[in-house]
Amino acid sequence: MKRLRLYIMIAGVITLGLLSSCTDSFLNVEPKTQLLDANFYKTQADAEMALVGCYDGYQVTVTAFSFYLTSVVAADECLGGGGANDGRGLQLMDRFDKSQSPADVDIFNDGWKLYYTGIYRCNTLLKKLPDVVEWDSGEAATDSIAKNRIEGEARFIRALEYFELVRLFERVPLLTEPTTDYVPQADPADTYKQIVEDLKFAVENIPADAYPKAQAATNDGRATRYAAEALLARVYLFYTGYYGKDDLGITKQEVLAGLEDVISSNEFGLVEDFETLWPAASYVPNSDDNTLDKSAYAGKGNKEVVFAQKFNSTSDYNGNSDGNRWLVMMGMRGTNFSPYGKGWGACTVNPKFIDTYVAGDVRKAASVIDIVGEGIEGSFDINDQREYTGYTVKKYTPTALPDGTSDTGGSKDFQISQDQDYILIRYADVLLMAAELGSSNALDYFNQVHTRAGLEAVSAVAASDIMTERKFEFAFEGIRYWDLLRTGLDNAASVIAGASQTVVSGGVEDQVTYDAAKFEATKGFMQIPNTQITLSNGTLTQNPGWE
Repeated sequence: MKRLRLYIMIAGVITLGLLSSCTDSFLNVEPKTQLLDANFYKTQADAEMALVGCYDGYQVTVTAFSFYLTSVVAADECLGGGGANDGRGLQLMDRFDKSQSPADVDIFNDGWKLYYTGIYRCNTLLKKLPDVVEWDSGEAATDSIAKNRIEGEARFIRALEYFELVRLFERVPLLTEPTTDYVPQADPADTYKQIVEDLKFAVENIPADAYPKAQAATNDGRATRYAAEALLARVYLFYTGYYGKDDLGITKQEVLAGLEDVISSNEFGLVEDFETLWPAASYVPNSDDNTLDKSAYAGKGNKEVVFAQKFNSTSDYNGNSDGNRWLVMMGMRGTNFSPYGKGWGACTVNPKFIDTYVAGDVRKAASVIDIVGEGIEGSFDINDQREYTGYTVKKYTPTALPDGTSDTGGSKDFQISQDQDYILIRYADVLLMAAELGSSNALDYFNQVHTRAGLEAVSAVAASDIMTERKFEFAFEGIRYWDLLRTGLDNAASVIAGASQTVVSGGVEDQVTYDAAKFEATKGFMQIPNTQITLSNGTLTQNPGWE
């Protein structure tokens, strides 16, 4: 076995962030606190603290080239974009073509390390949990519930991290013990089976009333039984769709029953107005007092949020990293256009995608910034933008006050103070997945989502209708690409190749062309970081299409 240096976790050393990291040299370091294995993992409070560290490990996976950004760039929704003089890493990802930026062989290296750091934290907690001897209640039955809840949450986080890894790279090392050794990449079926096993445990052991939605102000972002049931459905649909197999140890009816449990819980619902789900779509600038009117915004933890990756504005440049680091990638370049804040111009929206919205669908205006239609083009520096189309993403874009300062707390630094949560699972998704899986209430579930968008109810719904509805309901949320893949690689390649587009880069006409053959060669997955392959001494191998 080769030493896994770049997973950067040191066994036995615990810091205020729960587990310490080091540089690429894997040098020994002195512990930053006295919380060592010898005196930690003894009490329930220790276990709860370690669990917070697991959540933190997932939160900080948000590098610039995050799972979200990759998912949106890879789909037919968006082009790569970015600055006219930037490197072409976004174009490499967007076109599945390493010739766009041959030197970019490590785009995902930081993310890879952070995911395995988070998995290491979960594995350590799960291994040490039996060592906890002091539980709060002192009653065996109650203590067992607490222990199983903590294990369920840790396994949910591990499952989520592996689900993102296996969709990005397909063949990834599968580690269920805290180790720093390289191991060969697992068969993806084995990774998915572990994900399902973890989520089933979470469903069965996180009490339904552990984190009630009514107390979202204090427990938003925690893994719940309902979040596990919803994520299990997403895993099942992707795996069975992409691989054409149904061998995960859970039946379609069991998955559907989980979704029906979420629905019947009455914990969740659709917000009345779609646009209020997104800060930039619901905020109104008030020039009189230099604020944004946030009264329309449904807010974090609203009733439609089943699970979100949480962020706040307290990041700094001294090691505290709690902000949404990819959100700044989505902002328009150069200046603030209140309520929209500035950023790096990634993910310009493809006009072909815009043209497929039907008249009256309120989701279009809530999802996309129409630079010309909203009167922004006069201040927008088109010469600084690559692949300008006139449209960019509204759902996930920074916000700014009328004077140009960031609409956040903390230092209001537009790069590190972004605090918009990433909503991984909305109640609308629960409804549409249940409809897709054949619920007897499929038509009602579909129409709840469809009519909320300002469209007339339908009298019948087919599988193709549900996929079309998902296209517009979840546009620019990091879901569309995976929905395309699970309809078949050939179909996904055809749709993406059809997104070729004339654009303007640096003020001059440019062509974005997608090659279906290049996409199919990669099977829709991304390149393994070259650094990891090199350090593994051949234990890891590159994905097809990226050799």
